[in-house]
Amino acid sequence: MPKTSATIRLTDQDAAMLRRWTRSSSIRAGLAQRARIVLAAAEGLSNTQIAEQAGCSRPTVIHWRGRYAAKGLAGLEDQPRSGRPRTVRRDRRAEIVAITQQPPPQQLGITHWSTRTLAKHLGVSRMTVARVWAEHDLKPWRIETFKFSTDPELHAKVRDLCALYLDPPAGAIVVCVDEKPQIQALDRTAPTLPLRPGLTERRTHDYVRHGVTDLFAALETATGKVLGRCLPRHRHDEFLVFLKQVARAWPRRKLHVVCDNASTHKHAEVTAWLARHPRIALHFTPTSASWMNQVETFFGLLTRQAVRRGSFASVPDLVAAIGRYIDAWNADCHPFSWVKDADQILVKAASRSRPARPA
Repeated sequence: MPKTSATIRLTDQDAAMLRRWTRSSSIRAGLAQRARIVLAAAEGLSNTQIAEQAGCSRPTVIHWRGRYAAKGLAGLEDQPRSGRPRTVRRDRRAEIVAITQQPPPQQLGITHWSTRTLAKHLGVSRMTVARVWAEHDLKPWRIETFKFSTDPELHAKVRDLCALYLDPPAGAIVVCVDEKPQIQALDRTAPTLPLRPGLTERRTHDYVRHGVTDLFAALETATGKVLGRCLPRHRHDEFLVFLKQVARAWPRRKLHVVCDNASTHKHAEVTAWLARHPRIALHFTPTSASWMNQVETFFGLLTRQAVRRGSFASVPDLVAAIGRYIDAWNADCHPFSWVKDADQILVKAASRSRPARPA
């Protein structure tokens, strides 16, 4: 294998795929590490620098650089290894693959196969099933979720929102508004035991629920600034109260408000108020596409960093914690980068909506 540290040249397609591997939460850790090695090599880093960044040895870096140079992306995949000849007949292996892709019989009372249940069902060893699954990349224990949007205005809404995010109207403000309802004020039944060397933070599994609050938030897409307000309910009345607060926070400018298709956002009183304030325009996300509302990203950060592991003795304590988080966010806020245009999103949505081909 050539031991060269010359900069690797990547095609745009390979670079995009390698970056996708490094960001994926489901790809094998080894393959993600190889992708980072090749990307770093393309930036001109030395083998030693790459090894320090990737957390591996220098010979490992040289090995995978050479494999990519010789075979491209295919070279980063695991190659067949030597070993003793197969002892399971080809037809038996095909049977294992075929049965794995079918639901187990109802009388077994299970939803999917494991190596042990399938091995017992077919009268083979567990390791035989495991090897066949590995060869055909079958993983019955894993499951992913999906949702198709059936919105008849899907194309128009996607193009509208992408235009707002990627090329907002001159002189206008774009804000993403939504509610995070039913945030629970949970109080643990004993004090949390803090993190210590060799010990993770620990807390009781049970809790006392002191009530809930509903958070209304507006995120300015250009700066990442967040305006938030907690209210006891999330009816159209509360939405209108918050919408008026948003209008006061960004006055005398054309205001484009992105929100979802909840009935509270389309209530007659809301519509009448908007008619009296033509500088404010609502833009709706497609149904089943809440991810297109950028404030949802902020809600995810808030949940992970301030709410999920918190302990709150009352709803006011929870509201105060949410307020502190928003204040800290705004002190060092940043916008979220929207990188997909409408054509890319619609092409991917169309490909996922096609029925799967039979195996």
